[in-house]
Amino acid sequence: MKILNTFCLTAAIAFAGSGFAQNLKADGTPAVPGYDSYGAVISPENSMSNAAFTQFIGGKKEADVKLETEIITSCKKKGCWMDVKLSDGSTMKVSFTDYGFFVPTDGLNGKTAVLQGHASREVVTEAMRRHYAEDAGKSKEECEAIKGDENKLSFVADGVLIKK
Repeated sequence: MKILNTFCLTAAIAFAGSGFAQNLKADGTPAVPGYDSYGAVISPENSMSNAAFTQFIGGKKEADVKLETEIITSCKKKGCWMDVKLSDGSTMKVSFTDYGFFVPTDGLNGKTAVLQGHASREVVTEAMRRHYAEDAGKSKEECEAIKGDENKLSFVADGVLIKK
């Protein structure tokens, strides 16, 4: 019985940490040199600039894209989302396909990321906006000051590269 308990505990620990793991080659080197890679292995080639993305998405409701942009912040609790800068000065929330991987919780601000996935326009409720603010480490007062829903671009990434 002890062996079974030990095995289950070891498997649970390995599984819990796997969401933060970078994609590495068999020899332990990064899957994409010069980048930390999370989720599906992608390449930086053929990614859109922020300006090209803004023009491309225009009035579209949704689109599959590969975008290079600047990270503003990430979830301080788990790394389960990032905010990235758009060319018009607004931000876009990035989450990860099926909650299948996470990014680091610190040290990403100002770094360049390549995101591959699905951009869409959606309504972000007041409750969700407050939840994100709490995850970002905002004070109770700052969270309570958030009022109303917002119509925003969001992005679900299959893969993320973060420039070292």
